Amino acid sequence: MSWHAARCGLDAEEVRRALGETGVVVIEGTGLSDTAFADFLEELGEMTFTAGETPLDHEPRLNFVSNVGRTKPPRSVFHTDTSYVRQPPAFTALKAERIPDQGGETVFANQFDAYERLSPDLKLRLRGARVLHRVTGVDPGEGQETESWHPLFRRHPVSGRTALFLSTPERCVALELADGSRADDLIATLFEHSTDPSREWRHAWRPGDILIWDNRCTLHKGDHSAVVGDRVLHRGMVAGEAPLPAA
Repeated sequence: MSWHAARCGLDAEEVRRALGETGVVVIEGTGLSDTAFADFLEELGEMTFTAGETPLDHEPRLNFVSNVGRTKPPRSVFHTDTSYVRQPPAFTALKAERIPDQGGETVFANQFDAYERLSPDLKLRLRGARVLHRVTGVDPGEGQETESWHPLFRRHPVSGRTALFLSTPERCVALELADGSRADDLIATLFEHSTDPSREWRHAWRPGDILIWDNRCTLHKGDHSAVVGDRVLHRGMVAGEAPLPAA
């Protein structure tokens, strides 16, 4: 394991700086209300919302992530949030509302690390490649974006580092090389490479925790495999830019 999350206070500049360095930030035991949570996220940038999600009645800038009332656990698959739009969110944040008695961790894979571990030959072959991301899991509604092409090798706008930028193969439906040829068969291989279990980092939730991550350089999933009890989190997102291709 070559990385871990940063631990910060409720300071927007500190959080923004730490996200650029590590990709994930933990803010412990804040006790923030939903309105205060959303207000803090707005200090990080303009908030955005995934079309098709249901906003909280009392705080429409947020939605909820929950296992309550489900007949089977939610899916647990690594992904980056809302990558099928032209400008995917830069940051996603979760605030703990109800913590299960067991399990329910949020798991991360660092995509700077995933890029750096690619072989020189594969980096050369995939230079300038792009991936078609297509919506899954929600119905955005009429007139909303449902798919977008993004560079496979993404340059981070703050650090300048290169990350492997893809999502679950269900959402990444085509891979086009710089010469216009297709290499769709590589998507599953790259996804497996980028989610190596030996290199993941796991966050075990505690009451009051806030977890913020940079979608431009991480993949994440909720681990619902051994949850006992209710797991309820409130989610907010900060808008991002159109992904920048690596040089």
